[in-house]
Amino acid sequence: MNSSHQFDLRIYYEDTDVGGVVYYANYLKFIERARTEMIYERFGISHQELKKKHNAIFVVRSCNTKYLKSAFFEDKLKITTSIVKKSQVRLNLLQEVKRKEELLVVAEVELAVVNSKGLVTKLPEELFKKLK
Repeated sequence: MNSSHQFDLRIYYEDTDVGGVVYYANYLKFIERARTEMIYERFGISHQELKKKHNAIFVVRSCNTKYLKSAFFEDKLKITTSIVKKSQVRLNLLQEVKRKEELLVVAEVELAVVNSKGLVTKLPEELFKKLK
């Protein structure tokens, strides 16, 4: 349906346990970074500007994560974020973490759009159109 966004990442020592294996919760940080970069690229504004100018904030409503294989210290990873479904109040994403072509983690993430009071709000039409 939509073009995907690519985000490259290198695993540092701080991302791993004593055995050099990436700690599972760190994948949530990695996919968050990838989503943030996608928003910066698609909208051409930061999350702070999104909040200030449009009173809109993306929050994670749900995240279903499947861990298939481990990443290790100094691995180079690529995170692909694809928009599966979109509306002005919700965004469903598929995020895949790969080492070269090897699939390590798959996450289905649903984002909701809320205002500064935490109430569901609509993404402005001009921004919604940029979600390709």
